[in-house]
Amino acid sequence: MAIDCSYSVIGEGPALFLIHGIGARRATFAGLVEGLKDGFTCVTYDLRGHGLSPLPEGRFGLEDLVDDLEALRRRLGIEQAHFAGHSLGGMIGPAYARRYPDRVLSLGLYSTAAFRTEDDSRKVRAVVQAMRDKGIGLVLDTLTARWFTDDFAAARPDVIEWRKQQVMDTDAGVFLNVFDIYAETEMGPWLHEIAAPALVLTGENDGGCNPRLNREIAAAMPKAELVILDALKHAIFIEATDRALPPIRDFLLRHRG
Repeated sequence: MAIDCSYSVIGEGPALFLIHGIGARRATFAGLVEGLKDGFTCVTYDLRGHGLSPLPEGRFGLEDLVDDLEALRRRLGIEQAHFAGHSLGGMIGPAYARRYPDRVLSLGLYSTAAFRTEDDSRKVRAVVQAMRDKGIGLVLDTLTARWFTDDFAAARPDVIEWRKQQVMDTDAGVFLNVFDIYAETEMGPWLHEIAAPALVLTGENDGGCNPRLNREIAAAMPKAELVILDALKHAIFIEATDRALPPIRDFLLRHRG
């Protein structure tokens, strides 16, 4: 059953739904919204069990997260929109487009993964298992080292702590549940079905959502463009929205609808 997620609407123009990742919040996209609100109605929301959205009852899967997004679209009365997501959000968006192709003007797949090798998948599953065995808090430093560049972490320890606190404020069961979805989802077999224009974007040094995987994602989609951001890791919208915004804005304006 779909959950009524907490959301914000800012801007004017065609609708753009922005979908955050694991243990994050809609605030992930604050800088991006600021740079797009003059041309797009930006809809951000907290995934179920995150931020101000209600806790779900029991475990849930990727299709349940698609249900939540569709429920929000219906609530807002938006017929068609652009959909873009970061990390896990970059899996929710394509899954939504696969189910509701007529609703989608374009897609953004930001810092996400598909076409993982068995070794890639093993590494992701090992991170999840470590959190189950040791506790989420004890693995957080490992995660943030993968999310942020060393220079940014040294310069902005306050932001690193803020991001860690988001994770710790997320119900542990929900956090592990969404991490399981991220680890177990494989879009490779069906990405070729997505006909909407798509922007595939990731950081050069993003270990889990690396350029190798993103090149395969872009090659599989009929109307995809690929952008690799030099030197960045995973948390591109917290660390460097100023670098991610130009290619995203250019793409959206070309496919504005």
